[in-house]
Amino acid sequence: MTVAVVQFGGSNCDRDAVRALDHLGIEAERVWHADGLPDDVAGVILPGGFSYGDYLRAGAMAARAPVTEEVRAAADRGVPVLGVCNGAQVGCESGLVPGAFTTNADARFHCERAHVRVERADTPFTQAFDEGQVLKLPIAHGEGRFEADDATYDRLVGENRILFRYCDADGAVGAANPNGSRGAVAGLIGDRESVAVLMPHPERATLPQLGPTDGAGILQAFA
Repeated sequence: MTVAVVQFGGSNCDRDAVRALDHLGIEAERVWHADGLPDDVAGVILPGGFSYGDYLRAGAMAARAPVTEEVRAAADRGVPVLGVCNGAQVGCESGLVPGAFTTNADARFHCERAHVRVERADTPFTQAFDEGQVLKLPIAHGEGRFEADDATYDRLVGENRILFRYCDADGAVGAANPNGSRGAVAGLIGDRESVAVLMPHPERATLPQLGPTDGAGILQAFA
């Protein structure tokens, strides 16, 4: 049983994801998008990067690749799917989750560590944490601002599908919103709780030699 890390042209975090999963003792392999998902796939990661150069919109072209149909079918079977950064954009563009990730409010690329607050601790991706716990995770994006129309956002809140919100070190949501996301949303879940997308990079916060390891609990969901 293998976690498939899908590699598109322009992906640049696929190796990072495999290395982080390997560190956690989780079998993973990079899968070139044109080759499709392996038959024994046990989980799917859509990694960060700039698939297809972010032409049209970030994630728009990858969302229409044939392998994305396979990812959707796997998700419908209950296979866990995690979209990270560009993978989160692909997740929105392909309909795995609602809303969109678009240009940061200040129109600048943000590469830094950010604090996020765990909004739900009862999902596969957050069961290692407590509700309200503050994590420190790297971000690296120019189009990370989450947006949704009023009805969609209200539905997400009403269905308790916000997974993480940007916050300060004490957990306060407000000014500490690096990209201007609506509601400070940093991550959310799909119709199935086995599907999640987030803009921060858990794979970059897993290896102790790189600093904080708060991302390990998120990736261990695939175990």
